[in-house]
Amino acid sequence: MIEKTYKITSPEGLHARPASALVSAVSPFSAEVKLGYKDKQVNMKSIMGVMSLGIAQGGEIQISADGSDEEALMAKVEDLLVSQSIAQA
Repeated sequence: MIEKTYKITSPEGLHARPASALVSAVSPFSAEVKLGYKDKQVNMKSIMGVMSLGIAQGGEIQISADGSDEEALMAKVEDLLVSQSIAQA
């Protein structure tokens, strides 16, 4: 199991477009992936779950992955978050 914390840097927070990009990025992986924010945790493969958290700029999120391809999944997530200026580690 891998877990990392990120701080949302996007002025709009984790709104629909980046949330959709994240869900699309992790969906092909077999590992289970969770997104945590303010004592809530959701399946990161669910757009409704991710959007339900209402993550604003400056929010700290925790992403955890558990499964055979967890390292590749986390590398993909980090690349997406940083390259799209959504969050920083």
